[in-house]
Amino acid sequence: MADQTLPPTSPKAHQKIGRHSPEDGPDSPPRKRPRTKAPPHTTASNTDPIDFAPQPKPQPEPAATMLSKSAEPSVTYRFSIQPLNRFQGASASIKRPREVAHFSYDDNHEYKDDESSINYYVPPPMGADLKEGFDTFKHYEDKEDPHLDSLLKALIHQEGRDASAPNIRADFVTWRGMMTKIMTAPYDNFAEFSMFATLHDGTIYVEEDFPSRAASRAAETSRPPPRHQHPDQQSQAMMAYWGYKFETLALIPTPPSTTPPDQIRRHQQSLTSNHAQHCSIVHTSFGPHTLLLGGEVDGLLSPKPSNPNDPIPWVELKTAEELPPRERQQHRDILKFERKLLKFWAQSFLLGVPKICVGFRTKAGILRGLQMFNTHELPGMVRRGTGCWDGNVCINFAAEFLGYLKEVVKGDGVYSIVLRKKGGVVEVRRVSEGTGGIVSEEFLAWRRKDDKQTRSKGMSVLAETKDVDDANKSKDSA
Repeated sequence: MADQTLPPTSPKAHQKIGRHSPEDGPDSPPRKRPRTKAPPHTTASNTDPIDFAPQPKPQPEPAATMLSKSAEPSVTYRFSIQPLNRFQGASASIKRPREVAHFSYDDNHEYKDDESSINYYVPPPMGADLKEGFDTFKHYEDKEDPHLDSLLKALIHQEGRDASAPNIRADFVTWRGMMTKIMTAPYDNFAEFSMFATLHDGTIYVEEDFPSRAASRAAETSRPPPRHQHPDQQSQAMMAYWGYKFETLALIPTPPSTTPPDQIRRHQQSLTSNHAQHCSIVHTSFGPHTLLLGGEVDGLLSPKPSNPNDPIPWVELKTAEELPPRERQQHRDILKFERKLLKFWAQSFLLGVPKICVGFRTKAGILRGLQMFNTHELPGMVRRGTGCWDGNVCINFAAEFLGYLKEVVKGDGVYSIVLRKKGGVVEVRRVSEGTGGIVSEEFLAWRRKDDKQTRSKGMSVLAETKDVDDANKSKDSA
């Protein structure tokens, strides 16, 4: 296998075309201060010159090897995360996310082309035990690779509603979770991810490496509990459940203003399930790179506006361990919380969710307090606090990495995108032919049909224009 480091993307891809202030268990803590050098074991950098000579050093195989491979040896491209100072300064220009499509999953987690699973926020009762109902939790997990199928199906339905409107296009199409992992990587030394990408008709489609995730999930499930566990320490499954229980307490399917209080209480006491979801698909941009991002949205603070150009009052729900009283707070308490805010901010920022409601709970899972945060204010709050992350660096890193992917993912085939824990370098390489199921056959057929109809309409217009020209020439001759 040959190792190759691609140089930085073109000047156009690096260019900051404006100035902007930035507004899917427990998270791995990022470092307080970034390194100024690449990890010692990393020998390649994305600023090194191109070397086309094959390198004999073997590379660890990601789960991408589960795909059928091409017989030709693939080249590994490396994008170094460090040093972070090259991403500092004003952020690349960004475009406010605008919803272009949506869909729901019902109580059986079946796709619905509607808004039937939208919920509305209500203040949850203080003192609620988030452990309650854990034994009856209706938990959904994908048994098969979902790819981007639901996102692409929603685009088909949206494009089919208005045949005269142009297709919804972007440089990248992916789930919000993939971009969250990319954006937060600069400040998380324990970050790791594995994704697949393929280029089709000028768009790069990126999805999660499902075999890798399934293997990690199986390993986590089979891992025995620690021998010496603190009495207050809860299992990973229980701590994950707390978030779902918080949503059950804080979300109802109808606007609170028109819902009787007893009906709200009955819903808050219902079984907790993650089967039903509502997903928003937005069009946004990082610098010169346009994106279509799909992701689950928790609920609304008020009904959606009738004007599609107006911001939607979504609210994201999160839980966090309560902070000690102010007089007993130590630096490490604030640092731990502000590190968690990085992922909270990135997830909401990417979909244009303006508010984040954090439920503060005890170590035993008792809800003690609530605080509503404005998404766009979190980077400034952290900058004035511990300074453990910088929103501009996250945006600039993501913009430059997207430009890098454009330079690498140029031909046919499936590419793996891998960041290993404590690796500090994102590796990209071609691993198979075709599209690997990333782009569904249904979507490919839809776009082929649409392109054919567009060409047919174009030919008709040309024919009509020619007839008019011929008629005019006949009049002139007469």
